[in-house]
Amino acid sequence: MEGALIARDKVGVQDFVLLDSHTSEAAFLNNLRKRYQENLIYTYIGSLLVSVNPYQELDLYTVSQMQLYRGVNFFELPPHLYAIADNAYRVMCNEFNNHFILISGESGAGKTEASKKILQYYAVTCPTTEQLQTVRDRLLLSNPVLEAFGNAKTLRNDNSSRFGKYMDIQFDFKGAPVGGHILSYLIEKSRVVHQNHGERNFHIFYQLLEGGDKELLGWLGLERNPQKYAYLIQGRCAKVFSINDKNDWKIVRKAFSIIDFNEKDMEHLFGIVASVLHLGNIQFEEDSNGHAIIRDGSQIKWISKLLGAHLSILQEALTNRKIEARSEEVLSPLNVDLAFYARDAVAKAIYGRTFTWLVNKINGSLANKVGFLSGVLNKTVIGLLDIYGFEVLDTNSFEQFCINYCNEKLQQLLIEMTLKAEQEEYELEGIEWEPIPYFNNKIICDLVEQKHKGIISILDEECLRPGEATDLSFLEKLEEKVGDHAHFVTRKLADQKTRKSIDWVDFRLLHYAGEVTYCAVGFLEKNNDLLYRNLKEVLCNSKNSIIRECFLLSELDNRRRPETVATQFKNSLTSLIEILMSKEPSYIRCIKPNENKEPGKFDDFLIRHQVKYLGLMEHLRVRRAGFAYRRKYELFLQRYKSLCPATWPHWHGPAAEGVERLIKHIGYKPEEYKLGRTKIFIRFPKTLFATEDVPVPLVWDLLASVLDGTWDGGRSIKLEACWRGALARRAAKKRTWAVQTIRKFINGFINRKKPLCEENRDFVRLSQYHYLMKLRDHLPKNVLDKSWLRPPSILEEVRGSGGFGRGGGGPCLVAMCVHIPGCSFSHQLQQKVVTSAVFSGKKEGYLESLSQPFLETRLSECSKPLRASMLIPARCSQYVTPVVKYDRNGFKARERLLVLTQSSAYVVEMAKIKQKIEYSTLKGTSGSHCPRLGPSCASSLRFRVGSGKEGTMVFTVGPEPQVFKDKTGQLTVVRPQLGPGRHLVLPPLDLHLQRAQPLLPTRQEVTTPSVSPA
Repeated sequence: MEGALIARDKVGVQDFVLLDSHTSEAAFLNNLRKRYQENLIYTYIGSLLVSVNPYQELDLYTVSQMQLYRGVNFFELPPHLYAIADNAYRVMCNEFNNHFILISGESGAGKTEASKKILQYYAVTCPTTEQLQTVRDRLLLSNPVLEAFGNAKTLRNDNSSRFGKYMDIQFDFKGAPVGGHILSYLIEKSRVVHQNHGERNFHIFYQLLEGGDKELLGWLGLERNPQKYAYLIQGRCAKVFSINDKNDWKIVRKAFSIIDFNEKDMEHLFGIVASVLHLGNIQFEEDSNGHAIIRDGSQIKWISKLLGAHLSILQEALTNRKIEARSEEVLSPLNVDLAFYARDAVAKAIYGRTFTWLVNKINGSLANKVGFLSGVLNKTVIGLLDIYGFEVLDTNSFEQFCINYCNEKLQQLLIEMTLKAEQEEYELEGIEWEPIPYFNNKIICDLVEQKHKGIISILDEECLRPGEATDLSFLEKLEEKVGDHAHFVTRKLADQKTRKSIDWVDFRLLHYAGEVTYCAVGFLEKNNDLLYRNLKEVLCNSKNSIIRECFLLSELDNRRRPETVATQFKNSLTSLIEILMSKEPSYIRCIKPNENKEPGKFDDFLIRHQVKYLGLMEHLRVRRAGFAYRRKYELFLQRYKSLCPATWPHWHGPAAEGVERLIKHIGYKPEEYKLGRTKIFIRFPKTLFATEDVPVPLVWDLLASVLDGTWDGGRSIKLEACWRGALARRAAKKRTWAVQTIRKFINGFINRKKPLCEENRDFVRLSQYHYLMKLRDHLPKNVLDKSWLRPPSILEEVRGSGGFGRGGGGPCLVAMCVHIPGCSFSHQLQQKVVTSAVFSGKKEGYLESLSQPFLETRLSECSKPLRASMLIPARCSQYVTPVVKYDRNGFKARERLLVLTQSSAYVVEMAKIKQKIEYSTLKGTSGSHCPRLGPSCASSLRFRVGSGKEGTMVFTVGPEPQVFKDKTGQLTVVRPQLGPGRHLVLPPLDLHLQRAQPLLPTRQEVTTPSVSPA
C-alpha cells in the first residue's frame, strides 16, 4: 500500500484514513472520484472496504487474481473484495473463531454481485474433495434460485433484492466448506399484487412464462404472454432489455436439480407460482344485494386444481368472511372492495410463506452431511449479510420504515464494534486509550423500538385495539406519545418553514443519515397482514404438499392473534444483531455512481447522499480519532530501512529497536507517533507522506555516481564480479542440495524393505505421507467397508498384521492407532480384534473402551519396584495388577500381585512367589450369575471351596466401599451408592479359557468381580 502513495496525486490514496482533510466531505469525494476514473473501484477506510459499481466488466475477478490475494497480508496488495474475503478466512482458520462480512448499500450499488464474488472466491481457493464439491455447487447455485423468487426490477436496479439475506458458510477444521445456512428477512410481499410504474414483479413469474416448455405451461393453465396477467402488467415493463428471462429459467432449473429438489417438489412449486397469476386474474362483480360474486369461473378452477382445494369451498372463501359469534360461525358476504382485499391477501400469504419454505428447503440441502466426523469436530463459519441499504424514495411507506430501522441498528453495531476493535488494539499494544466522541444513534433506535413508547409499539397498539383504527388515528397517537422527541416531527408539530414540506398524513424521522418523510397511509394494513380464517382453512386442507407445510392445521386451533409484521421484523433483527455480535466483523459499503448505470459517470450529488447515509464520514472520523497509520515493526523497517545508514542494508537487532533508530534519524516528533509492543502508530498522514517522499540518499548517491561516471570503473567491475559470484554460489548451493536430496531418496528406495533406519527413514516417511494424503480423500463410507486403498509394501506390516478381517472392523482400527509405549502396533491391534470377539455386544461400555490402549501394568510408577522383577523377568510378564486375597477362614485381607505371563499366572507377595498356575492345567472356571444391583437392593453369591465346603458372599450398598466378615460369618462386599438410573451388573462367571495367551484388557473392560475367596 505504501508504494502506491507515490502516485497519490493522480489516483488518490488507497485508504481514506490517510486523507489529510479527513473531516472534509469534498476531499473524500475527490479521492473517490480520482480512483473511480482510473477504474480503481475499491478503497479502504481502515479495514472497511468502499466499493463503487463500475457498470462494466473489469479484469478484477479472474482465477489468477484470486490466487494473487490468497494468503497475502491484508494491506500488502491494493484494496479488493478478495482481500476482505481472504483476511476473514485466514483469521478464522488461524484463530478458530467465527466471522461475518456485512455488505450494504442502496439498490443497484452491487451488493448481490459482491456476495457472489466472495462465494466464488471461497469455492476456488478453499480445499475441497469430491464430496465437498457438491456442497460448493449448492452454495453457489442457491443464489440463482433465491434471486428468481426474491429479486425484481425496480426503478433503480434491474436485479434488486427485495429481501434481506444472511448466509452462514460452514467450514471444517481443515478450512474446507462443508455446509451453509440462510436466514431471510422481510420479503416484499406487496410487490406480488402491486408494482410501481417502471417496475416488475418477482423474476420467477416472467422466467416461467418465457422459459417454460409448452407441456408445463399447458399443465399450469398459463399462456406465454405476460400481458395476460394482471399481477404482471401494473409496472408496464414486462420485457426488459437487460434481462434474459429464458436463459435465467434454464439456470434456475439446473440449480433446482443440484440443490436436491425432486420432480414432485418442482411440480407443486410451479403450481403455486401459476396459482398466484390466476388469482390476480379473478374479477369480482356486484350482485343486486351489493355482494361480491365471481361470474367467470375459469381462473378459480385452475387455482382449485393447482392448490388441491375444493372448488366450491374456495369460491365461498373468496367472497365471504367467516365470523365467530359465541359458539356459532356465521358467513358474512364481502363487498367488491373487501373481496379484492381478500384475493390479494391470499396471493401475498401464499407467496410469502412459499419463499420461507424455499429458504428452508435450500438449508436442508446445504446442511453439513459430509464425513463421519462432521458431528464431532468443531466447525467455524463466515457469515455473509447482504441486506438492503438506507432507502429514501419519493414516497416512503411501511417497507422503507422497516428497512431504515434495520440500517439504524446496523450503523449502531458498526460504530460500537469499530470502537471496540480500536480499544482492544490499543490495549494489546500498550498504548493509552483516548476516548473518541461520536454520534450515538441509540436515541433513534429507541424511538422506533422502545417497549410501550416506541413507534412499533404504538403501531401494534393501534392494530390490536378494538374499535375503528385508521392510519390517521395512528398518526395522532404518534403525535401524542412521541411528539416531544427531538428526532420526530409531523405537519402539526413542525414550524412554519418545515410545515410546507410535510403532508397531513406524513411523519418525519431524523435518521443518522438524514431526514426521511414517511407516508402513514397503509401502515396499519401492511402491519396487520391478516388472512381471513375461512381462507386459511382452505389452504390448511390443500393437497399441495408445499402449501400444507406452509399452512399447518395447528394454526386453526390457535386463537391468539399472530404477531404483527413490524414486531416479527424487530424480533428477527434483534436475533440477527446477537448473531453478528458473536462474530468478528468485516464491512463492505457499496456505492452507486449514477442513476443511469453508465460506466465512468460520477454523479457527485448522488454519491454525496450515499456517503452520508452509509455513515462513511462518521466511520472515518472514528477511525482517524487516534492514529491514521499503524504497521508491524518488521514491515515498516523493511519499507524504510534505506533512509537510515544504521538500518541499511541490514538491521541485525530487534525490529522495534531498528524502527526507533530509523524514526529518530528521519526526525519524527514525539506527538507524531507512538511505539507499541509490535507496531508503530503514526498519528498524521502528512508524517507518513513526508517519509514516503524523502529521497533515499544511500541508494541514490550510488546510482548518481554510476550515472555521472564518477564511479571508479575497476571498482564497478569488482562489484559486478562479487555480485555474479554471490549468485553463482547461491545456485551451486541449491544444486548441491538437490543432488543430495535425490541421492538420499534413491538410497531410501533401495533399502525400503529393511527395518526403519537412517538410510530409508526419509523415503518411508514420504511414502507414508503420500498414502495418508490419498487415504484422506478416499475413506470408506463406514467401518465395515473393506475397500481401503492398498498401501505401499513398506506399510503392509501395520495393515496385514494378524487378526484383521475376522472381526469385520479390521482396517478401520489403523485410523485409530496412537503411539503405545511398550507394545507394537500390530500386537496391540491383534489383541483388540480378539477382545472384540469376546466382549462386543456382551458388555456395557465396551464401545467407550475401544480407543483405550491396552496396558501392561496397573501399578503406579512409585510401586513398580514391588512387581517381583527379580523373580519374574520383565520381558516375560504380560500383565501385572494388584489384587486382594481374602483368607477362607475369617476372610482376612492380604495384598498380593497377580502376574500374567505367556504360559503361567503367579500370585506374588513382595519378593516371594506364593502360587504358580500353569495355563495348561486349567480346564475352565465356573460361577453363579449375580443379578443387577439397583440403587438399594442387595444380592448374594454362593461358592464352593476345598472339598465340598460352601460359602456365601453378600453384595450390598452403603455409604462407603468396604469388605468385611459379618456377624453370620459371611463375606460382605459393600459398594457406594450410585447415581440415579445407574446399576452394578455382575456377569456370569462362566468364562472358559481357550487360549494360552492372556488378554490384557483396560480397566474399563474388566467387569468380572475382583473379590473371590482364596
